[in-house]
Amino acid sequence: MCRKTPLLRSSVSAVRVPDVRSHSRPTRRIFAFLAVLLVLSTALAGPAAAHRNDESYVYLDVGDDDLRGSVQLPYPDVRTVLGLTLAGSVAELRDEIEENLELLQNYAADRTSIGSENAEWTLTFDSFDLLEEEGVDGDGLGYVILPFVVELGGSEVPQRIVVEFTPFLDEIPDRNNIALISNDWKRGVIGSEANELVVFSADSRSGVIDLGDASQWKNFDASIDLGIDHIRTGPDHIFFILVLLLPSVLVLGPRGWEPAPRFRSSLWRVLVVATMFTLAHSITFTLAGLDLVPLPPSKFTETLIALSVAVAALNNLKPILGRREWLIAFVFGLFHGLGFAGFVEDLEINRATQLVSLLGRNVGIEIGQAVIVLITFPALFLLSRTSLYRRFFVAATVALAAVSTVWVFERLFEFDAGINDWVDKLVKWPRSLVLCVILTGVIGAYVAFAQRRRPALVDA
Repeated sequence: MCRKTPLLRSSVSAVRVPDVRSHSRPTRRIFAFLAVLLVLSTALAGPAAAHRNDESYVYLDVGDDDLRGSVQLPYPDVRTVLGLTLAGSVAELRDEIEENLELLQNYAADRTSIGSENAEWTLTFDSFDLLEEEGVDGDGLGYVILPFVVELGGSEVPQRIVVEFTPFLDEIPDRNNIALISNDWKRGVIGSEANELVVFSADSRSGVIDLGDASQWKNFDASIDLGIDHIRTGPDHIFFILVLLLPSVLVLGPRGWEPAPRFRSSLWRVLVVATMFTLAHSITFTLAGLDLVPLPPSKFTETLIALSVAVAALNNLKPILGRREWLIAFVFGLFHGLGFAGFVEDLEINRATQLVSLLGRNVGIEIGQAVIVLITFPALFLLSRTSLYRRFFVAATVALAAVSTVWVFERLFEFDAGINDWVDKLVKWPRSLVLCVILTGVIGAYVAFAQRRRPALVDA
């Protein structure tokens, strides 16, 4: 395709290979990045958390003046004690739980007590959910989630909360249950799955959760982690950054794309582009998060995000906008911001707490983007010193355009083309970051070796 298509011949095929022997200093500078990048890869790995399937959990979400949460019961214990089958497809699981919802809710309510040190509060259970939307066989694992709202009787949430939580402790020997705070924005707890605050057993059926002092700094710090996590788990946003990165090691000359002469200026250029992306999505993210602009349907937003990857990829092949990648980053960053905002639209927190959280998330998103740039850019810069980069540039751009186009149709027509599991594995952190660091080392070694055998690198 690259030999026959005029669109590619006018831009990509003109990539010129410089004298690699003149770049020993940038190569040494790039290798100096590696130790730092390995540390960053590990630091952004994120904590692993999982349900054990032999414990029940009670999660609490602490708001400014409300308290809610959920009881989570494992399938095996529900089968043993309550006699449900809990097997089959997701639809069959949901139908059986719906038929027995009152039984499940009454069982959870009778064995869950939450209150202050002076009073017990009323719990109102409503609806249900599954921990994972997957079918299971007769011995399959999973959790039924039973959400509830705590009636505080007009009082504020106290610092100390008394919890008694005893599902299955009497019926099944040697069982433990766990109480956790999943969200408490003012104390910096957001989406927690790992903080076991109270462990219940047959001999220890109640405990006290001390929330500690509220602090907007804790909220800000935890929100940074949440922003980083959103980049880490959002392949469409990662792909958009990668599309912008591919031409960052090139300059647009009269004959098309050519290798950029200097590492530092090229890195600065792509960081500016990434910052324009951050500035744009910060605008819409903040405005939508504060309900100052309406949030469009998620189907519309997610489709535009996928489309942004495809459009940016096409501009790589035929750079209509020249070196104004920042313009693409800014325009589509506005839509990406709406996608980010969809994750905060239901927060039960006041305006001041929202502002601090939104600021922290924006900082976290920028940090996540910067890490992706710093991890990926050195390998791309080194590879651009070789004749291999022409083919890699086209192949990577076409691949990203193809995946994003599939996403557009998936999100527009609501079907699964079967590529998302593969994509998730490809960008999984920290494995993908560590692989990028290793790849940088391999390419750097290749370039260093080729400096002594320049003909192997000269474009034919």
